[in-house]
Amino acid sequence: GLDLHAGGKTSLELKGYAHYLPAGQRTLFLYGKPGLVLPTWFKGDRLGVEIALIRTNLFPAGSELGFSEFKEKDLILKISAPERAAMEMLHLVPARVGFDEAFLIMENLATLRSGMVQKLLPMCRSIKVRRLFMFMAEKHGHPWVSDLDISRLDLGKGKRMIVPGGSFDRKYRITVPKDHYEEGTG
Repeated sequence: GLDLHAGGKTSLELKGYAHYLPAGQRTLFLYGKPGLVLPTWFKGDRLGVEIALIRTNLFPAGSELGFSEFKEKDLILKISAPERAAMEMLHLVPARVGFDEAFLIMENLATLRSGMVQKLLPMCRSIKVRRLFMFMAEKHGHPWVSDLDISRLDLGKGKRMIVPGGSFDRKYRITVPKDHYEEGTG
C-alpha cells in the first residue's frame, strides 16, 4: 500500500536494458514522494539488497504516465517504463549513478517509444535530466530521436555542470566528461 515504485536502474535491469551493472551487492532503487517513510520492517539487509529510497518530485504528483508492471510468480510490482526509468536514472547522475554507467545503459535504449518520450520529457521537472537525456540519446544516434519535437521542450537557461573539468557541450549547455565529447559536435 505504499505510494512508491521500482524505478531508474532497477526498472531498466528488470526490463533487460542494464547489462552493465557493477558486481557486488545490488541496489534496489525505489522512488516516492518527498516525506515518504518506509516501514521499519522494510530493511535492505533483510531483503539481501541495498535499498535506495529516492524521494523526489521529478514528475508531477499523481501522474500515472510512464509506468508498467513487472510480474514474478504471484508478485506484481509497479515499475517505471524504460522511458521514465531512464530519466529517473539520469536524475541521480553523478551523485548516485556514474556518468559512464548511465551512458552505457542509455546506449541500450534504442527501442524507446518516441511518443512516450515526447510526453514525459516536458513533464520532467529537472532541466539537467532533460538536457542529459537528449545529449546521450543523440550521441548514441537512437532512431526515435528524429521523431521528437524538441522545439517544444524547455531546456532552461544557464549552464549545468554534470562533471567538473569536462568539456562543455554548447547545444545542451552541459559539461560532460571529455571522452564523451567530440569537438565540433556540440
